[in-house]
Order: sequence, then structure tokens, then C-alpha cells
Amino acid sequence: MVMRIGFIGTGFIARTHNWFLKHTAADHRIVAVHDLDTELAHAFAGRVGADVVSEDEVFDRVDVVFVTTWTSEHERLVAAAAERGVAVFCEKPLAVDAATTQRMVDTVEAANIVNQVGLVLRFMPQFLHAQTLLADGRAGRLLAVSFRDDQFIPIQGHYGSNWRVDPARSGRGTLLEHSIHDVDIMHWLCGPVDRVSGTVREFHGHPRIDDVAVARLDFTNGGVASLTSIWHDITDRPSLRNIEIFCENLYVHLDGEPTSPLTWQFTGEPVQTLGGDDLARACIEAGLARERDLAPVAGGAMFNPLTPFLDAIADGAPSPLPFREALPAHRIVDAIYTSADRGVTIGV
Repeated sequence: MVMRIGFIGTGFIARTHNWFLKHTAADHRIVAVHDLDTELAHAFAGRVGADVVSEDEVFDRVDVVFVTTWTSEHERLVAAAAERGVAVFCEKPLAVDAATTQRMVDTVEAANIVNQVGLVLRFMPQFLHAQTLLADGRAGRLLAVSFRDDQFIPIQGHYGSNWRVDPARSGRGTLLEHSIHDVDIMHWLCGPVDRVSGTVREFHGHPRIDDVAVARLDFTNGGVASLTSIWHDITDRPSLRNIEIFCENLYVHLDGEPTSPLTWQFTGEPVQTLGGDDLARACIEAGLARERDLAPVAGGAMFNPLTPFLDAIADGAPSPLPFREALPAHRIVDAIYTSADRGVTIGV
């Protein structure tokens, strides 16, 4: 079966997903695209061999639609996919707040359509292997996590997404728009969060668009994390993360890039490092990912989030990362913003 794919939104993130589609083993074809920017739509369509059509026509012509628009449009487009029984991949953040995210979860589950959210860090070998280390009984209790994430503000450079400084379309700034990834991965790796506190700043002068967010996350297991999320103007610097995790008997360091290694040390053992294809192979051998999902990257490797998604549609099975999985991160982000706005600690 050749999966017929459509895109609504043809900007930077659509091009990223097209790269993943080019490197998937799942049989597919991009057949229809739509964007309010017709020039952008025609450029994307020309690259992938698709037709530029109306929004309604996209849904009528495809088996699965990729929603890669600005955030405030996600709910409406996901509802349209659900109404037509079309599988849907929606970019992160799913919505501008947790309440809207919950409605979207309810919509796709009521329609019984295959759905997936673009929280792609979960497909990185570094994070997959780190999860097994943290679950190892030798690690002991989680103590602390230090998580720093920075990139240049994405209204410039190769992003060029002016809508990201419009709260009517984006919701908020770096914490929601970018670090929803980081909050999700900490919840996934370290367990539920029961309270948070946060501070946000708007150095670029865009109202309600935070470009610096600093948060404390208290986990139910007693561990604590600090998250620093920054949008700066250093356009020569790539988007980077730096993560350190301390347990009683385990240290883990990673940055979540396909080309970067994972380093760890258990008490009484030497420092170990794995990266690139070796790390990906270790994940496959441990049953954490499939050989079929491997997507080689120059100098590294990662697992393709779209291969298991398209396989799930073909098999009539649930996707590996349905919308429901995004709910905890959205609730935590909402709580951090409430804490920052009110100047108090907030329970999640």
C-alpha cells in the first residue's frame, strides 16, 4: 500500500519532515500540499512532486495529513482530519495551552484515527539509552537534572518564522514553542512532576513572547531539575542542548544531537561513552528501536519517527507517540507560566 500524504503548512518544519520521509522504509507519496503562502506552497510541492490544492482538497486526497502550521491552527485542522477519518501527524507544541491539547486528544481518540505528535527527542538514541541507564537499579535515586537549551530566536536565519513572536498564533515564547521538547523528555526520563516554579523574560520586547525562561521542576520521586531556555541573537551558533543527570550512583551527560555521544559513569566503574552508529546499534540490540527505523545522519544516527507512524497506519495499530503523550508536558509548561506570572510555586 502506497500511503498518500498531505501537508498543511510548508515552511521549515515541513521541510524537516520531508527529510524524514525521504529516509523512511515505509511506502508513501506526498500528493497534496496547502499553505496560505502560495509561493512557499509551490516551492515545497515542486521539491516533492505534489499538487498545490485547497485545504479541503488535502483532506479529500490523502490517507494521512501533516499539520505543520503555526500553533493556534492545530486544533481546527486536527478536528478536520478527525471528521474525515484521516490519520494525522501534528507538530509540537500541540496547542497554545493544556486545555486545548486535552480537547485535541479527545477529538482524535473519539474519531479512532492514528495520531502522532512531533516530540522527536524521544527517537534520539542518546535519550533512549539514557532511559535504560536511569532505570538500572544500580543508579539509585534521582538527585538532580541540569538542562540548558538555547537557539537564536527563530524569526531569522533558516527558520524565518515571524509568527513565533505573535502570541495569537504561537501562544507564548521559547518555553512553549521550543522547550516543550525539554519538558517532555524530562518527564519521560525522570518521572512525573508535582510542582514547579518559573521566571520568564521578554528581552526582545515582544509582549507575551518569552525569550528567556528559567524553571525548577520537582519530581514526585524527590529529584529536582533546573531548566534554562534561551532565544538569543547569536545566529552563528546552532540550536544546542546540554543535559547533566545525577543519581546517587550514576552520572549521565548528553546533548541530544544525532552527532553527539552519550557519556555515563556508575559508582566504581570507568566512564563510558557511546555515540553515532555504535549507540544506535546498542539501542537496536536492547530492543529500544527497530533496525527498520534507523536514519543515518552524517557523523551520527537517529531513529526515524515517521517510519513507525506510517507503519501503524498501514497496520491499523496505535502510533508510538500519540497526542495523549504530550499532555503532561503541556500541563507542566502551563504551570511554569502561571508560576512566572504570579510569582508563586504551582502544583501540577
